[in-house]
Amino acid sequence: MTVTGDRRDIGDRRSGQGRFTQLPFAMVLLVVAVAALRIFQYHWREGAALIGAALLLAAVLRAVLPTARAGLLAIRGKVVDIVTFTGLAAAVLYVALTIIGGPFGSS
Repeated sequence: MTVTGDRRDIGDRRSGQGRFTQLPFAMVLLVVAVAALRIFQYHWREGAALIGAALLLAAVLRAVLPTARAGLLAIRGKVVDIVTFTGLAAAVLYVALTIIGGPFGSS
C-alpha cells in the first residue's frame, strides 16, 4: 500500500468512528470547568461538590454507553471505570459536604 493509500485508510477509519465520540468526556469537562469557576469565586464547597457531580456523571455515562462511544472515559474495563469514578465521586462529595470551618471559611 502506498503512503497516499495509508492516509486515505486512516481518514476512512476516523470518519467511521463518528464525530461525537468524545462528547461524553466534553460534557464531564464542562461540569469541571463550571466547578473551577465556582472555586475561583471563593465558593470552594460548591466547586468541590460539582467536581463530585462530574465524577458521578462520568460513572453514569461510562455505564450506559458502549466502550466504543465512551471516548476518553473508557480507561480500563467498564466495571473498573464505573467503580473508580463512583468511589472518587463519593470521596469528593463526602469531603465537600462534611468539612466545616477551616482556613477557607464557611461559605
